[in-house]
Amino acid sequence: MMVRSQTTTVLLAAAILSSSAEAFVSPLSSFSSSSALHALDPVTYLRTEWVAAALCTNQTPRSADVALQLGCEDGRIVNFVPRTIRKIITSSAEPKSNDNGALTVSCERQLKQQAERRNTAAIQFSNQPADDLRDTPDASVDVVVSFQAAQRMHENGLDFKQSIKEAGRVLKPGGRFLFVESAEVGGESYLDYVMGMSALVSGGIGDGYEEVAVVPPKGREDTTTDDEEEAGEEEAKPPLFEEVGYDNVDMVLQPHIAGIAIKAMDADLTSAERKQLKSQEEEDRMAEMSFAAFERGNKRRKRKKKKNDNAGMGMGSD
Repeated sequence: MMVRSQTTTVLLAAAILSSSAEAFVSPLSSFSSSSALHALDPVTYLRTEWVAAALCTNQTPRSADVALQLGCEDGRIVNFVPRTIRKIITSSAEPKSNDNGALTVSCERQLKQQAERRNTAAIQFSNQPADDLRDTPDASVDVVVSFQAAQRMHENGLDFKQSIKEAGRVLKPGGRFLFVESAEVGGESYLDYVMGMSALVSGGIGDGYEEVAVVPPKGREDTTTDDEEEAGEEEAKPPLFEEVGYDNVDMVLQPHIAGIAIKAMDADLTSAERKQLKSQEEEDRMAEMSFAAFERGNKRRKRKKKKNDNAGMGMGSD
């Protein structure tokens, strides 16, 4: 059965159940500017916006400086992120046939207006596609957010799966990927894809996933040799995300999922670097054990010496 992380589940529940008046944007101002969100009923739209604002506000670490949004469509991200964020990087989910997929004029205008009004984070405008963050270096972003962007990517010919991989690439080790998306995008489960890139999954109350071993198809025998297995293990990459916490968005008419994925600390390391890190960790563990054994022996010697001294003083007095 799935291993649950109580910490992540509590954090996610706190984010979804907490509201932030400052972070929430007027629904009318955002709703009218979003073509993809027009497909949502008002109940689902308002609820997912509230959850997105709460998730972003409560699950952005105070130490985070740089945030990136997948598929910018308006200026709400400026109000969603905490004031501790210093820079917001944009990306586009517009069809590449329209002005090479550049951000819309309306989106740029709203981002500028909201940034000037709030006077906090600087906006780094980029027309990079959400599934190809070419302008953003590896491991340079603290938080990546994806709010109602996957369905729009799918409709405009972008790959939402690749956007998740790109989010993991640009995140720093330990960085967070925050998402509020449709449960299914193009007939595929958004959550299942994120979970497939994680080592540990923790769900909300009533949810559950089982870890199943991969079984070869019938009629095909596994002819892999021991040497090939060892080579495969050496080349195998660790999970992109160390942990994924999620929950279903309640009180909506269209199923949505909200979650947090934390990038693994060793996700960017090569096989050789991981081996070296593991070897160093083992050396540190052995050194710590040796030091602890020395300390215990030293205490025993002191107690024995003290006991002998007391015994000698007793004999001398006799």
